[in-house]
Amino acid sequence: MTMKRIVIGVTGASGTIYAIDLLKKMHDMPDIETHLVLSTWAKKNLALETDYSFQEISELADYVYSNSDQGAKIASGSFLHDGMIIVPASMKTVAGIAYGFADNLIGRAADVTIKEQRKLIIVPRESPLSVIHLENLTKLAKIGAQIIPPIPAFYNHPASIQDLIDHQTMKILDSLHITNDYDKRWDGD
Repeated sequence: MTMKRIVIGVTGASGTIYAIDLLKKMHDMPDIETHLVLSTWAKKNLALETDYSFQEISELADYVYSNSDQGAKIASGSFLHDGMIIVPASMKTVAGIAYGFADNLIGRAADVTIKEQRKLIIVPRESPLSVIHLENLTKLAKIGAQIIPPIPAFYNHPASIQDLIDHQTMKILDSLHITNDYDKRWDGD
């Protein structure tokens, strides 16, 4: 069994529940090693939007880093990993990554992911999107980042918010080539 290393950055955009769900599901997969970074505003949103504590979220990850720790191992291209997900991704973080402004660990780890040509997944959480947001996301997509906004599907007849979250997590795991069955898949009409 080959261990997959996944870096997860959580920023201050609304939608920390997407990160929590992803971490919970990956935590139950013995072949996944997770490396987690939360921004200051992500920690604030965690308290505003959920009943989870930073400690509880940290326990779902194998490794946790401070966003100000530019010396962390995930800040180096010599740290081999199978992909980085920024979920949710604030437009500030998207802009910083698009322009190489690696002033924190999330930005630096994303910058390294790009330069090493590894998988980078951005889960943007903003609406409506301005032209600036779209240009920054387009710039990242053109250099290989995959943009997976949390847009619900209804062909699977979601009955709860958790059903919508499960679908988003499935899409992220699919993008990382991690086998999962967290939601119903389209099977034709």
